[in-house]
Amino acid sequence: MAKTVADVMTPNPISVTPDTILKDAIQLMAHNKVGGLPVLNADNDLVGILSESDLMWQTTGIEMPAYIMLLDSVIYLKNPIQYDQELHKALGQLVKDVMTDHVITITPDQSLREAAHLMHDKKVRRLPVVDANQQVVGILTRSDIVREMANSYT
Repeated sequence: MAKTVADVMTPNPISVTPDTILKDAIQLMAHNKVGGLPVLNADNDLVGILSESDLMWQTTGIEMPAYIMLLDSVIYLKNPIQYDQELHKALGQLVKDVMTDHVITITPDQSLREAAHLMHDKKVRRLPVVDANQQVVGILTRSDIVREMANSYT
């Protein structure tokens, strides 16, 4: 019988709120050895995800967008809105400042195969698992899938 997401996911994952101090979230991730945390609002609704990739802005910073001056006008060679978003992430002090707010989710009853395809197609490392009420009930990572693959060989 094919495995489902519920068979392999980590139930009741550690989460943070949008107003969690970023330093505290980073320490929580390091202490628990996880690469990402669901971000839940006061109603326990999923509003984002904080991942290692989001935190890289804090270390790497950003590059000023290239521009040229023409007749006293500034013409950006890169999208200035993207620069503003990157600057906000680099200077952020709260989870909501750096989290990804467009979150791809999966349900517990979906197959592991569907989850693997979704992760591959969307290039994500983890999927929050949500129930019919859109409440987070687990998290599925690439490592979970690889571990399950390894178990199937024994």
